[in-house]
Amino acid sequence: MQIYKLHSCNAVKKIVVQTNQLLQTKIIVPIFNSHAFLQIIIWNLIPHSITFATVNETVEGNGIVPFSFVPMSTDAQILQIEKLVEQLLEDETEYFLVNLRIKPTNNIKVFIDGDNGLPIEKCVRLNRKLYKLIEEQAYYPEGEFSLELSSPGIDEPLKLHRQYKKNIGRNVAIILLDDTSKEGTLLVATENDITIEFTEGKGKKAVTQQMIIPFSNIKTTTVQTKF
Repeated sequence: MQIYKLHSCNAVKKIVVQTNQLLQTKIIVPIFNSHAFLQIIIWNLIPHSITFATVNETVEGNGIVPFSFVPMSTDAQILQIEKLVEQLLEDETEYFLVNLRIKPTNNIKVFIDGDNGLPIEKCVRLNRKLYKLIEEQAYYPEGEFSLELSSPGIDEPLKLHRQYKKNIGRNVAIILLDDTSKEGTLLVATENDITIEFTEGKGKKAVTQQMIIPFSNIKTTTVQTKF
C-alpha cells in the first residue's frame, strides 16, 4: 500500500487514476478546502498514469506527476486513528485513550483505561466499534490491518494524570530523572506533583515518611502488584 498527501491542490477539481487492468486501484478523496491536504491511497504497485484536472485544464503525468507527493508517516496514521478513538469515546466519558501504536505490519494497538477500570465486555464492544470506524475510513486495504484494544498492562508506566488519580492508595515504583528510584504508597496526585508514603528501617527503627515528587522530575511510574 502507498499513502500519499497531495500538496498545492487548491485548483484540483478532479482526479483520475489509470492503471494496468490487471492491477486494482482504489482512490479515497475526502472533502477538503484551500487549507487542507488531499489524501490519496493507492493500493497497487505503480499507477500507469495520473490525471489532475482543474477547472479549465488537464495536466497528465506518467510516472512523474506535476505535484509533490509525500508518503504519510506512521505518526500521521496514529493521529488519524486517535481522532477516531476520541469520536468513539465522546459519550463514554469515564474512559480515555492512554496510548496508540502501529507496527509496520499495520497491527494497531490501542490502550484505553477507565476511571473505574475497563471491563472485558466494554473492551470488546469498543474494539468492534473502532474496527468498523477504521474500515469505513478505508485507511487500509480491506483485511490488511489488525486491531488490538485493551487496557494498559500492569507493567506499563503511568502516562496520564487520570491514571495517577485512579491508582491512589496503591503501591508504585518511581524512577527519577537521575535514575534513582523510590517506592511507596501513592497518597496524592495533583496537577503538578504526587505524594508517596514509604517506610525506612525495620522494627523499632522503622520510620514512615512522605515525599512530594514533581512530575517534572519523574521518568517513569509503575504500579506494583503484590501477590
